[in-house]
Amino acid sequence: MTALMLALALIVQGQDADTRALLGLEDDWASALVKRDTVTFKRLLAAGFVYTENDQVMDRAAVLEFVSRGSDTVEAAHNEALQVHHYGSVTAVVTGWLVVKGRGASGPFNRRYRFTDTWVKREGRWQIVAAQDYVNP
Repeated sequence: MTALMLALALIVQGQDADTRALLGLEDDWASALVKRDTVTFKRLLAAGFVYTENDQVMDRAAVLEFVSRGSDTVEAAHNEALQVHHYGSVTAVVTGWLVVKGRGASGPFNRRYRFTDTWVKREGRWQIVAAQDYVNP
């Protein structure tokens, strides 16, 4: 266990500040899902944010509404296999898996979302401008 912790610490040390910040923001997203934390989502989602999940497209307002009043109750959420792809100093794409456990109208669920998130740094702060999720069947 100690060797694993040391390896993870070395990986984190090798990451630049923007990469660490983006990975933290992705974790904030997962945590905010569980808490229905619209304050966090308002901070993360840029004006003009666009979200696509399978065949649905939502704007910022619709995502905020869904987070605060959606029929699903998220009991746990975490990210896996995150990769940050930088495009200059103010744009980045994060890919990974969001794993969500909870209850919905049809009963309990365990979902794995393959996602691509596009982040832009404005006035020194990262915000997400677009997100594409695909629910793995």
